[in-house]
Amino acid sequence: MAESVSFCNYVLVAEVDIKDFPRDACSVASTLSIVGERWTMHVLREAFLGVRRFEDFRRNIGVARNILSDRLTTLVDEGILRRELYSEHPPRFEYRLTRKGVDLYGILIELMTWGNRWAPNPNGPAVVLRHRSCGAVIEPVHACPDCGEPVHARDLEALPGPAMIGRAETAA
Repeated sequence: MAESVSFCNYVLVAEVDIKDFPRDACSVASTLSIVGERWTMHVLREAFLGVRRFEDFRRNIGVARNILSDRLTTLVDEGILRRELYSEHPPRFEYRLTRKGVDLYGILIELMTWGNRWAPNPNGPAVVLRHRSCGAVIEPVHACPDCGEPVHARDLEALPGPAMIGRAETAA
């Protein structure tokens, strides 16, 4: 039996308790293993703000060179940033977001939105977002792709996904 969860995404629903999902197949855990470290999120924030060069990252973030170098290497190795040579003598590189990196934008926006609400700056937000098409300053919202309604945590239900269903079938 298939249940529609969006226009092009169908999930087979099995008789499995969602609280028993295989933690080693958890998308949240695998994502955090790559971008969950504090300085990594700072690097990503700067990259989305247009920072590309090592010294600019270091100046803006205030991180030690060795830590920044390690975080940039991880992000390049994971395909989130790519290195582009901008000077041959001496060799110097810029770091640019890849498509995979751009897909992390929503995570940063959610962190910013949460911080504006629960850890606000007394002077107001440091950054606001303007929709390029219409010029409105907005806070993005999640919406159902089928009906267009905004969705929040209590509006969604976690269902077993393919990894969990596969485990249940294998165990049976």
